[in-house]
Amino acid sequence: MNFEWKGVMPAVTTKFTATDQLDLDSFRLNLEAQLNAGVSGIILGGTLGEASTLSADEKKTLVESTVAYVNGKVPVIMNIAEQSTAGAIKAAMSARDQGASGLMVLPPMRYKATDYETVTYFKAIAQSTDLPIMIYNNPVDYGIEVTLEMFEELLKFPSIQAVKESTRDISNITRIKSRFGNRLKVLTGVDTLGLESLLMGADGWVAGLVCAFPAETVAIYELAIAGNTEEALAIYRWFLPLLELDINPQLVQNIKLAEVATGIGTEHVRKPRLPLQGSERERVLDIISRGVKSRPELPDYLALRKE
Repeated sequence: MNFEWKGVMPAVTTKFTATDQLDLDSFRLNLEAQLNAGVSGIILGGTLGEASTLSADEKKTLVESTVAYVNGKVPVIMNIAEQSTAGAIKAAMSARDQGASGLMVLPPMRYKATDYETVTYFKAIAQSTDLPIMIYNNPVDYGIEVTLEMFEELLKFPSIQAVKESTRDISNITRIKSRFGNRLKVLTGVDTLGLESLLMGADGWVAGLVCAFPAETVAIYELAIAGNTEEALAIYRWFLPLLELDINPQLVQNIKLAEVATGIGTEHVRKPRLPLQGSERERVLDIISRGVKSRPELPDYLALRKE
């Protein structure tokens, strides 16, 4: 499936039942809400997807069921986060066999690779698949930064096409665009820099709170790229307290609580994660409640799309 790295691409949560099985009914309910809102892709198996707790069979089920459900409406992108190069190549090949349209690839997990090792790792994956790749650059959480010099090497591979920019340095978008132009598409990966990134030239937004608020997220994107900055900013200012739930160690629990509040998810997480407790739970529920009660009326943002 040919597609462009642009628009809002939710890093969807994985839904579980009370008995810790995949909850595909709830999962499809959320996918339907994402598609109706106008997202540009679905990303599976990220941090929000609790991928580190999923078995290979569960990942296979998620990819295959998502591909079948979206039925070509948008690309399905699988996250690759492995400890070894061989494991990453195997995961990439499996994702392709299961129908994924693209890959989001993290640096090696649990090992702080050197720049040379990191580039070699990404190159090996690119050589093993014809699927388009988005590199996930998140030195804040994963301790490895993919620098512009490293991208110079990586962009020799046509399949490496995009970066999920999560350095939290807003200027990095300008650096990337100035150096690589449209050769490297930039999708912001930090919810609290979503609008700022789009105004600085990002091509898209890999979002988290979109899982609970898909229409609002896509509306901000469409308004921003259409030049309707004031309208986008008004929604974004309402959204910011909720978006801050994404930059938190308990982002999975936070966002799942928000999905419950908007009727498109459940709170069930997989151990060792546990539902929020005590004062922190009350704090998060208060933020969500305030947000839901004051949801803005949205314009017909999908009409802004250019043919």
